[in-house]
Amino acid sequence: MTKRTIGLLFGGCSGEHEVSIASARAIAQALSAGSNAAVYTLLPFYIQKNGQWCDSAIAQQVLTSGQPLSSDLASSDPVDRWRLPPTAGDVDVWFPVLHGPNGEDGTIQGLLTLMQTPFVGSGILGSAIGMDKLAMKTMFAQAGLPQVNYMAVSRSQVWSNPCIYPKLCDDIEAQLAYPCFVKPANLGSSVGISKVRSRAELEAALDSAASYDRRLIVEAGVVAREVECAVLGNEQPQASIVGEITYQSDFYDYETKYTEGKADLIIPAALPEAVTAQIQTMAIQAFTAIDAAGLARVDFFYIEATGDVFINEINTMPGFTVTSMYPRLWGASGITFPELVDRLVQLALDRNG
Repeated sequence: MTKRTIGLLFGGCSGEHEVSIASARAIAQALSAGSNAAVYTLLPFYIQKNGQWCDSAIAQQVLTSGQPLSSDLASSDPVDRWRLPPTAGDVDVWFPVLHGPNGEDGTIQGLLTLMQTPFVGSGILGSAIGMDKLAMKTMFAQAGLPQVNYMAVSRSQVWSNPCIYPKLCDDIEAQLAYPCFVKPANLGSSVGISKVRSRAELEAALDSAASYDRRLIVEAGVVAREVECAVLGNEQPQASIVGEITYQSDFYDYETKYTEGKADLIIPAALPEAVTAQIQTMAIQAFTAIDAAGLARVDFFYIEATGDVFINEINTMPGFTVTSMYPRLWGASGITFPELVDRLVQLALDRNG
């Protein structure tokens, strides 16, 4: 049997660089485990924080250490940032484990599409919509998926016109009330997100979010349980069992998400069977609505008092460490981590091969 060369692509130019390294380490181990070792050859590629691609020797050093490459080692020549290592031509299937902007927003997917090489995960459209919260919500609404109330806000409304700004805050208070959440439209992992309860906090949160993105979203806060479902597949996607996230902090911010011990994952979530089935159905509907492929994690709010379920967001390249929700949900659904990685490679071949 001819072994396929898997180009494991990680690092990247986003605030989730370190998370990408952690995910890549787990996937690299899975690709080299058990029966996978007989059919796959691992060829890692590391993208530094400045965008420069590194060859497999350096990438392996980063995988082994688990630490980003020092910025002192980055080339000062702009041409080097766009020069792919020669071994990139040896890749049979790309496995891009890049989180956040420049990784799961359609940009790297566009490059891999131009390379005409199969790759794991959603294509340009699904990745771009999955990253942009406003575009995502528009597609969810089109699919008839229930969501919490929200408003779209532009940076110009926050910064450029002092006459508009007070009315903007008045409108937010009237339509959404407090508490509400202010978010950049196009960032991942809770970066730039604030929970606000007053006019002063709202103004500060809008200013902060506008510093990250020119498009913002403000969402009504709800008292709800936060549950998640994993999806796997292409044209006929499957939903995993449902898990729940619990935490003691005010909301599921970046620190809570990535600091050990700050949040607990409950798998399976203790939910009525009908609610679990509803969430699984909605997860597949969301996956289909944005034209996702391969994998995604879909997050929901479950309001226990009323029985309502609202879709929150979809993540087309979720965290992929052995303790991350996505692989744990599939593990609890009967698919081991190495089997899951193999399944994703096969789905990439089925879709793009």
